[in-house]
Amino acid sequence: MAAESGHIEVLHKLWEWAKEVLTREELKDVFLLEDESQKTSWVMAAENDQIEVLHKLWEWSKEVLTQEELKYMFLPEYEFQSTAWHMAAKYGQIEVLHELWEWTKEVLTQEELKYMFLPEDEFQSTAWHMAAEYGQIEVLHKLWEWTKEVLTQEDLKYMFLPEYEFQRTAWHMAAGQGQIEVLHKLWEWAKEVLTQEELNYMFLARDEFQ
Repeated sequence: MAAESGHIEVLHKLWEWAKEVLTREELKDVFLLEDESQKTSWVMAAENDQIEVLHKLWEWSKEVLTQEELKYMFLPEYEFQSTAWHMAAKYGQIEVLHELWEWTKEVLTQEELKYMFLPEDEFQSTAWHMAAEYGQIEVLHKLWEWTKEVLTQEDLKYMFLPEYEFQRTAWHMAAGQGQIEVLHKLWEWAKEVLTQEELNYMFLARDEFQ
């Protein structure tokens, strides 16, 4: 709750006292444990644009989490899990996204960075999907800029086309929510990376599942 509301002084005291009574293993839960809505303190801070809180949590997390565990500050660990990256994109928290992007590059491999933008299966929504659905144009601009740092030309196609059966794309989500400005941008960017035949699939279903 202190993270959600941005009470830095409270967080400092809680962290100081936590280290007096909790084991190293238990301290990990300060960063990784979710509440009943499947949100960690890290996710709540990102969602509420608490940039100072995020800086402190990131500093402290590196005291107790392994390199492998730090990855789950950014990547979903299971289906349907929302991350700080998702929430910042959904609510248009540009400064938070900038910080998260810089920190991810400290702990994720080049291959893992791809999954900040591309879904691992047909059920997973990405920050790109959320920004499109909620009309966050400025977020989409930043994400498109960053994708080109880590995705190949072939990978970039899947920012617009479904890779799996039943998968909804950002194009679907923006259309469903009437996000005209988003659709304009997606169409403009799609023409940078898709062939004429692939552009056809932005409008026509490819098989009985799509």
